[in-house]
Amino acid sequence: MRGVSKVYRPKPSVRRKKLALLLPGHNEELIIATTIRSAIAAGQKLEDIYVVDDNSSDKTRREALTILPKSNVLSVARSGKALAVHKAIKKFEIVKRYHWVHIADADSIFSSDYFRIYKRKLNNRRYVVAVGFVQSMRGNWISTYRALSYSYGQHLVRRLQSMVGMITVFPGPTTSFRTDILEYLDFNTGTLTEDFDITLQVHRQKLGKIAYIPEAISYTQDPQSLHDFIKQTERWFRGYFQGISKYKIGRSLQAIDIGIGYQLLETLLYFVQLFVFVPIVIAITGNWLILPLIIATDFIVMSLIAMFSGILAKRWSIVGALPYFYFLRWVELTVFAKAFIDIVLLKKFKADIKGWATEGRRYELNVHALRDVAK
Repeated sequence: MRGVSKVYRPKPSVRRKKLALLLPGHNEELIIATTIRSAIAAGQKLEDIYVVDDNSSDKTRREALTILPKSNVLSVARSGKALAVHKAIKKFEIVKRYHWVHIADADSIFSSDYFRIYKRKLNNRRYVVAVGFVQSMRGNWISTYRALSYSYGQHLVRRLQSMVGMITVFPGPTTSFRTDILEYLDFNTGTLTEDFDITLQVHRQKLGKIAYIPEAISYTQDPQSLHDFIKQTERWFRGYFQGISKYKIGRSLQAIDIGIGYQLLETLLYFVQLFVFVPIVIAITGNWLILPLIIATDFIVMSLIAMFSGILAKRWSIVGALPYFYFLRWVELTVFAKAFIDIVLLKKFKADIKGWATEGRRYELNVHALRDVAK
């Protein structure tokens, strides 16, 4: 009617839930259903679990749909992990409907109280990112080596990083983001390790504090052969140096620059000690026994670290990695040096590679075996 003004009635706001779980994947038919069931058993409601299938050529989508409703599964053209995640966040209206989104790898097996622990820790509004504890599933010798590295690295190193605000990488299987910061993140990273790229974005933009939740443990699958171990390590280190170059790490005094700078300096000093300092001392003194003494001392230290890690992880098989620890460590150091040459010196691998590098790492694990993965 003319002369009667309309009364403004605000639209009712959507009540947002605490946490969504988003599982991006490519060719994950062997494990995706088990991962979903694991999440449900760990306290995540089925209706809050979403899958984005990045152009899989296998039955990933079909396996996800055996548990989830069709509305919770999205298939996209080949995008790479980070961009597939971005598309899923938009499609499922994650920002509008949730306070937090947990982005996990599609081969993750969650500890029994994982999401119950996580949700309790997410009440603090100071935090914009939260990360849990990554551990290897039981497997072959490579898994045992990784279990040792993960246990020591997270029980000690990541706790120290958390205390001083310099967590250097948000691990793919265990990271949650507060949804109001997602608009500031560029998911089309153009680098080989999207997780590291996103980590550096959060630090560079000073978006907020990062919570570390070591009680929330997620188990992940590792390469099953030395060839695949090397391939995965190459991708990690190449992406690492891509991120350092892209975000000019070392040209600022942010905590993240100091943290990564320390990592690089530690590795450099190890090379210098072994290939420069020790040969010089031997040449001056003529005492070749210095070398076996250094090796024996290092082995004793590593044995103590392995026992310490086995106690903390309640997994004594970790000590069994000692006989081949040095072999795999030198494989990693060799790949590290090669990645530095490829990325920093030769400027290779600048193309945007939408890869997943999961081939050779996935193996079938049924739900009945879940309780055995961490023993």
